[in-house]
Amino acid sequence: MITLKEALKLSNDEICELRKDLSAQIRAKNELGAYIEQLNGENLNESGDGIPIAIKDNIQVKGWNVSCASKILQGYIAPYDASAIVNLRSHGCAPFGRTNMDEFAMGGSTESSFYGKTLNPLDHTRVPGGSSGGSAAAVGGGIAVAALGSDTGGSIRQPAAFCGCVGFKPSYGRVSRYGLGAYSSSLDQIGPITQNVEDAAILYDMIAGFDEKDSTSYHGDYTPVAPNLDSEKKLTIAVIDNFIDKTNDDVKSALLANIEKLKSFGHKIIHKNLASSKYAVASYYIIATAEASANLSRYDGVRYGFRADASNLKSLYASTRAQGFGEEVQRRMLLGTFVLSSGYYDAYYIKAQKVRAYIKAEYEKILSEADLIYMPVAPSVAYKIGSIKSPLESYLGDIYTIGVNLAGLPAISVPIAKNADMMNISAQLIGRAYDEKMVLEGGLNLQNLAK
Repeated sequence: MITLKEALKLSNDEICELRKDLSAQIRAKNELGAYIEQLNGENLNESGDGIPIAIKDNIQVKGWNVSCASKILQGYIAPYDASAIVNLRSHGCAPFGRTNMDEFAMGGSTESSFYGKTLNPLDHTRVPGGSSGGSAAAVGGGIAVAALGSDTGGSIRQPAAFCGCVGFKPSYGRVSRYGLGAYSSSLDQIGPITQNVEDAAILYDMIAGFDEKDSTSYHGDYTPVAPNLDSEKKLTIAVIDNFIDKTNDDVKSALLANIEKLKSFGHKIIHKNLASSKYAVASYYIIATAEASANLSRYDGVRYGFRADASNLKSLYASTRAQGFGEEVQRRMLLGTFVLSSGYYDAYYIKAQKVRAYIKAEYEKILSEADLIYMPVAPSVAYKIGSIKSPLESYLGDIYTIGVNLAGLPAISVPIAKNADMMNISAQLIGRAYDEKMVLEGGLNLQNLAK
């Protein structure tokens, strides 16, 4: 597949041919289910004539049925473009296909989608990760030039790692959330999934910047990153030993070998532990579910989307939400409602926010001594479809990614090796808030070492 950098050099006629060829490749790989159109047997959604960029199904594209992969939003047509889409268009790119996802971005396998499962392009018996599994599968499977995803607790980085591509989560506030289907408003962030690190920087530059429509948008000056990357920079990298020690043997050996390569190429390695890891999962799932409970209360069958048959208003609300939301979404909404309820708010939600501050401070302390933090993306490579039997088991798979969202920091997932089954293994680099350039430079170093 042509890279984004290469596509930006094409003429209008060549872009037109690229779009035709890409459409044909997508049809030829219908079984992958990376795009919702593949699962539905429909023509690909297109909007504009620019370089084709695949779009996760929770980012508003005017005129599209943007459903967050949920039954409850069937029939809803987006009346406007998300700010990230507006920015894409201004740089000569255009939305091209709705990528599948976990319903309302609540999951790590893309198995909870209303439309059906997406397969991992490296092994069709395995999950592509989630919640941006469709975006990662499309890029990793060679049927997208690049894609946009969203990351609330690892939903860009983990599927990118499972599918063998690059996933980049910017600092909270760097990319406008206006037009992103809200899961957890203090954690959600739009970001790129691409074939390589340079493409991630290019796509990030296209969508980043202050947006007055987003009250949480970062108001600082923005300097484009991609033209100024230095792949030769020698870095001080803090390796999180207690995270690496708890990964599967194949992941652990790949990470340790990669660290030795970094040393041999002149990077300074220091060793640290993150004591907050045992609190991160609990804190994250209290905060995220509480915000989800509030955000998803708007879906009631009255204003738009799916509406159940009912004889009165109370029954309408109850039936619509019971039939319209999937099992995992209902579980998280109920959990969030519980932690926000009278008598439990202080015991759970306020305590979780205090833990969040502690986690953020711990990351910042390590980053005062190092340029970047190095850790796994996930405890294992992509697992078999249907192999995760309990919600808790799924939640624990996020242990290496959720702390980054709680702290609001930028992070990148970069392929570094393959295991004996030819499944991808990636490393994760985390940087200081709003220092995306450093993170991407570190990513370039990892990429070059893996060649």
